[in-house]
Amino acid sequence: VRVSARAVYSKYRIEPASPIDFGAMIKGTKKTQTVMLENKGMLNFKFRIHQAPKDASTLESKSSMPGESAPSAAKLSTGRKSSSLTQGHLNLGMFTVSPCSGSIGPWGQQKITVDCLAGQEGMCEEQLYVDIIGR
Repeated sequence: VRVSARAVYSKYRIEPASPIDFGAMIKGTKKTQTVMLENKGMLNFKFRIHQAPKDASTLESKSSMPGESAPSAAKLSTGRKSSSLTQGHLNLGMFTVSPCSGSIGPWGQQKITVDCLAGQEGMCEEQLYVDIIGR
């Protein structure tokens, strides 16, 4: 009896790389940018986006294998520090991210929309955590 298997790990790409900068905006206006999350591997994977933990900058530099990394932290720039997750949307200060969870098949893609509604005057900067489940 012949038995064989091949061990693989989740491979992914996030484009564009962090940071996403909306630049200067007039109060009350809205801008939208997109982020593409691609599955570059042979397995389905699930992803979840949420507010980054306070030590996210240390997570960005850790990696155990090429193509496999700690969850990516994307920095959004343009505030309040409130976050809420409702109906597939994540609200973080001036930013709204959707979808914030899902599944991507082998060689598939998911477009993530990031909206910025310039509310308060001043700079707003948040960090998002893109978690590839089972990496």
